[in-house]
Amino acid sequence: MFAGTRCARDCAARGNCSLVPLPSASRKTEDIALKRPDGSEVSLRMSAMLLPANDSGIHCAIVLRDRSREVALEAEIRERWRLGGLVGRSPAMQALYAQILRAAASDASVLITGESGVGKELVARALHDNSPRAQGPFVPLDCGALPESLLESELFGHAKGAFSGASSARVGRFEAASGGTLLLDEIGEISPAMQTKLLRVLQEREVVRLGENLPRKVEVRVVAATHRDLAAMVRLGEFREDLYYRLRVLPLHVAPLRERVADIPLLAAHMLGELAERYRRAPLRIASEAMTALEAYPWPGNVRQLFNTLEYATVQADGSVILPHHLLPEILAPEAAAGAPDSGRPLLPGAGAAARVDAGVSAGAAAASARFVRQRLPQADARALIERVLRESGGNRAEAARRLGMSRTTLWKKLKGERS
Repeated sequence: MFAGTRCARDCAARGNCSLVPLPSASRKTEDIALKRPDGSEVSLRMSAMLLPANDSGIHCAIVLRDRSREVALEAEIRERWRLGGLVGRSPAMQALYAQILRAAASDASVLITGESGVGKELVARALHDNSPRAQGPFVPLDCGALPESLLESELFGHAKGAFSGASSARVGRFEAASGGTLLLDEIGEISPAMQTKLLRVLQEREVVRLGENLPRKVEVRVVAATHRDLAAMVRLGEFREDLYYRLRVLPLHVAPLRERVADIPLLAAHMLGELAERYRRAPLRIASEAMTALEAYPWPGNVRQLFNTLEYATVQADGSVILPHHLLPEILAPEAAAGAPDSGRPLLPGAGAAARVDAGVSAGAAAASARFVRQRLPQADARALIERVLRESGGNRAEAARRLGMSRTTLWKKLKGERS
């Protein structure tokens, strides 16, 4: 069944299946999908076990368990973990879904905050699609992508001959979004002069096209989004306080991906489905070792970076399984790609990691990175590293896990394994 595959070649070279657990390790499994002659697939969970010494020449048994029903149930459950284009089962995402649905029933302005790449436009779209305005237009505009002169024309429209090149009248985004929702993305990038003009439109619910004197009523819900700290900008005098509160009637915050690691497998499965369709590939899945790497990486670019990473892996993978070597090098060694140590990110614990920790290097510089789990440090080095980071974190396991570049669950398992 596996003849000619990478799995079979590795098994022959090693002398036993990689899923055979070590004496002190827990059982290993691998989920696979086999295609029947009729083209349908059956989902299996594969494990392996060593057989007692015998004269038959058979030393290892492969165990296959049909999990088709489980896969079907998981697909059904996943639908409950989505809201529009948003995907996530973490408490942070479940709370966000509830906030979106509550806000959707209102017509008040919404301010969406969060780091770049977390999916703020998807939040705005979900808000629109679940609101009474769902049948109206959803009009997005990236305020940071246009110079002020063009931004004013884009927002409010212009009359024919209003400026050089204005050969005809043009409707602005506010009018285009009438009866629907207008998303003002990167609102923190607009100038003080534009802030004043925008405040007036929000207060009066009317716009005046460039080159005209006639105000035009607009009936639109405004949703703003930004990765910047507008409250801090208000304190510094960089953003109008009255506009800030006018936009922030209903605040929504999207947590960064590093704070919701539990969402990564679900997001990855969703993205791989899209990528398989885009590239006309058979269904793709991620090997457990590759998933461990994805869960350990801090994702400074958030969900957008995860999608780009999986698209790269899709192109690199020959078969239907994405393995660690199909991932970008910086995912496996994030500090190497950065080029220099960064106290804000964990570093690679190469040979002598424990010695570096004992030498008094700070936890931010000595804490292990995403490769900590896969480097298989000697047990003594690993124990010293974990205990040192735990001490420097004041015993806070969540903070220690962040510094080590692993999830709290992985840290708990390692601590349990070390002390058992």
